[in-house]
Amino acid sequence: MLFPAGQSGGAATRVVITGAGIITALGQGWAVNAAGFRRGQPAFRPVTLFDVSRQRAKVAAEVHLPESEPPPQIHPHEWRRWDRANHLLYHAAREAWTQAGWEAGGPVSMVLGTTSAGMARGEEYFRQAVGQPQDFRAQAGRGLHYQAQRQALNVQRALGFYGPTVFIANACASGANALGHAFDLIRWGMAERVLAGGYDALSQLVFCGFDSLQSLAPVQCRPFDRRRDGLALGEGAGVLALESEAQARRRGAAILGEIAGYGSSTDAHHLTQPHPEGDAALRAMVEATATAGIRPEQVGYLNAHGTGTPLNDSAEARAIQRWAGAAEKRPRVSSTKGVIGHLLGAAGAVEAIVCLMALREQWLPPNAGWEEADPACDLPLITHPQEARVDYALSNSFGFGGANASLILRRWS
Repeated sequence: MLFPAGQSGGAATRVVITGAGIITALGQGWAVNAAGFRRGQPAFRPVTLFDVSRQRAKVAAEVHLPESEPPPQIHPHEWRRWDRANHLLYHAAREAWTQAGWEAGGPVSMVLGTTSAGMARGEEYFRQAVGQPQDFRAQAGRGLHYQAQRQALNVQRALGFYGPTVFIANACASGANALGHAFDLIRWGMAERVLAGGYDALSQLVFCGFDSLQSLAPVQCRPFDRRRDGLALGEGAGVLALESEAQARRRGAAILGEIAGYGSSTDAHHLTQPHPEGDAALRAMVEATATAGIRPEQVGYLNAHGTGTPLNDSAEARAIQRWAGAAEKRPRVSSTKGVIGHLLGAAGAVEAIVCLMALREQWLPPNAGWEEADPACDLPLITHPQEARVDYALSNSFGFGGANASLILRRWS
């Protein structure tokens, strides 16, 4: 839950994953993404969605949106009005829903994280309002589809379910917070199943905003590398079908994994800079491992927030060092943002699915772009594809303004 849990007084329920949907610049679906993350092959290309000729950075991890027909519940005219983010969310949600074997018609809670929602429609609205202020044609529709709740309602109609919906806009921790909130809802008996995740699409406003802050790497995103000089943006969506273990067993569902722990914290140090010692990040990781009832040395893989910015990476490295203790106790670490970029509100959800892939298939994704060690980031980085026995994985998501979330995932056997 968004607030301290445990008020029910009963035993916590195990929260299992029965469906996972993902779409990134690597492609659509589990198989192509698993193959790409396993290789650590970057998926960046020149931006084609909008003009970047006046920006420092000119590449991003754009998604090739697949051509698809609208579901029967959605009229083709309305389907064409869906913005890019809505389509990304739908593709991921449909994959998770189908894999879980959930049937249409019943109530299902939904928890989603996003930072930009339908920003592309918002940009269209703005351009029309400024360029042709007396022309109101289609403006109402643009405003309607800009709002995140419309995107959730569209997905609910497309998949045929209804239920309580919660949005979390917590900067780059949004997707992880959404999974964590869903985890708590099921864990404490407030829901039996939740469709949860994060989504964000590239937009000119966001891209230019990060570029104006000089947060974007002009050449290459290199998380934890000594020469790192910024992040790279991407887009995509990750959605998990979560349910109580009892509910999954009653249905005879195939269980893919388990969310075992969740921690969140806030660092009020600075608007864009984390505390250099990683104080709040440390609290999120400590809370996540405590919730899971494990010690840091039991975590076999850590998917770092790892944006590739000088201050973020060194602060996160310091937090991991303090959390894990002695060097020999530290888990192997990589950031997958060198492959698909920073997905903002979708990042935490997509990276949780990367952890699930590592747990199910027993491999570790390499830290793409890394070449030179930095003493400020003294971590056991994964620099090439590896196979490994891993039972627990931790995923970190730390956002502007100090919003932090950590998730622990457990291998299901």
